[in-house]
Amino acid sequence: MLKSGVHFGHKKSKRHPKMAPYIFTTRGEISIINLEKTEKYLKEALLYLENIASKGGTVLFVGTKKQGSELVKKYAIECGMPYVNQRWLGGTLTNFVIIGKMIKKFKKLNERAESGELAKYTKKEQLDISREIEELDTLIGGIQNMAKIPDAIFILDLKKEKTPLREALKKKIPLVALCDTNTNPEEIDYPIPANDDAVKSIDMIVSLISAAIKSGKTKRAQEAEFAEKAKISEVTSAE
Repeated sequence: MLKSGVHFGHKKSKRHPKMAPYIFTTRGEISIINLEKTEKYLKEALLYLENIASKGGTVLFVGTKKQGSELVKKYAIECGMPYVNQRWLGGTLTNFVIIGKMIKKFKKLNERAESGELAKYTKKEQLDISREIEELDTLIGGIQNMAKIPDAIFILDLKKEKTPLREALKKKIPLVALCDTNTNPEEIDYPIPANDDAVKSIDMIVSLISAAIKSGKTKRAQEAEFAEKAKISEVTSAE
């Protein structure tokens, strides 16, 4: 964690008072996060997310800041979870019916493009459709396989992602988030006190989250396999 710069917070003048319990000291006006607290709360968050995945739940990754957007996409894809890494579309959680219609449209347009059906249109019409596909991909490409509101949401930067935070709180969706020294951890179910600006810090924590989810999925698959073998054994014994 030290090598990844997880402990570096913001200037003392930007410190949120609710983050005081997670801060170890101040050096050169910079708040230093208590890594013992980070380790404790990170473990709790990872266990929680692993449990969700083991039950077949969905975790939505949200992170649109420049230094973390590609990492959010990378690790969300690795663990097979939906993500938003470009721009949050207002109503994604609070008006999911409309979002669902947009997803259906996006998929239909992609199917038409892949089948070669667009060839019958004029070049201008093809260009307009291609632009619409690109726009929809930016907005909902990462959530195109999210059939319902997620069981939990991971937010990379609470200051930047204010809209998804509000929507999640309104819908009472459990939240896991990096909490830098300038944020309010009391709004988060599973806060992870950590630097949310440094690439190495983001990479380390998001990769661990992805690994925990993959572990949960593996457990689910193993349990399903065990149950199936037990079922076959029972049938064989009965015969």
